[in-house]
Amino acid sequence: MTSYTQTATAPHAPGHPQGWFSRSEAWLDSKGKGAWIAAMVLGFVFFWPIGLALLFYMIWSKRMFNKSCRSHKPWAHHAMSAMRSSGNSAFDAYKADTLRRLEQEQHDFNAFLQRLREAKDKAEFDEFMEQRAAAAAEEADESEEEPKRA
Repeated sequence: MTSYTQTATAPHAPGHPQGWFSRSEAWLDSKGKGAWIAAMVLGFVFFWPIGLALLFYMIWSKRMFNKSCRSHKPWAHHAMSAMRSSGNSAFDAYKADTLRRLEQEQHDFNAFLQRLREAKDKAEFDEFMEQRAAAAAEEADESEEEPKRA
């Protein structure tokens, strides 16, 4: 006699069809925490109980307090691969020089932006002081004219 044991398939297994809730949850997870928050806000806008239910679900499933809903961060792979050696010393030297040059350009550009902001702030402040001085002079002229009229 042979015994047959049926094993349960995982809900997210490729052969197991997902329901609309599981598919939408997976889609929102792939988009990140911002998508969850946007869905919650839209739920409140269109029908408040849906937004409230999404809020409770996000708190209950701890999605609200995680750093991100995404388990895969595509930028992390690129940052790590930039630091790895390729095995070709000439290319590695070129890459290191290019990265150093780009960092220097970024630093110079940030310094330029800072000087630009400071110049704009100074120009706005000078304009404000000129307007203030003009208003004070105009007020002084008006106060001098009033006694002459009397």
